[in-house]
Amino acid sequence: MIEEFKKFVMRGNVLDMAVGVIIGAAFGKIVSSLVEDVIMPPLGLILGKVDFSNLFINLSSTPANTLAEAKAAGLPVIAYGAFLNNVVNFLIVAFAIFVLIQQVNRLMPKKEEEPEAPKRQCPYCKSEIADDATRCPHCTSELTLEAK
Repeated sequence: MIEEFKKFVMRGNVLDMAVGVIIGAAFGKIVSSLVEDVIMPPLGLILGKVDFSNLFINLSSTPANTLAEAKAAGLPVIAYGAFLNNVVNFLIVAFAIFVLIQQVNRLMPKKEEEPEAPKRQCPYCKSEIADDATRCPHCTSELTLEAK
């Protein structure tokens, strides 16, 4: 069982997936920082000095000036600013992955399609069969190679 597990773990696609997950996690942190520290502050400034991460709807009757204050008091809130940050974060990640895949596809050689084997029709059941078949795989009738 240990040998089988070792073979499974050492297969190329498992290692590739592990590397992808690790790089994806690191990339996610970079994108989160880009969104929170670079994109959202100017966007908030353009929209009237709004800090998106602090936008919330207080669902209780107790007043709170900031999201941190509301959370510290244990008030129920809808933190839609954090949601907006996450939406922007997702859009940037999706766009980055789109560009990456587009470039990889451009660099990868295109696979040439193999020509299909010539086909003919069975004279008995009218199914499509290989050109060099001597027996129909559908109705099992014997065929002659001349009958095309």
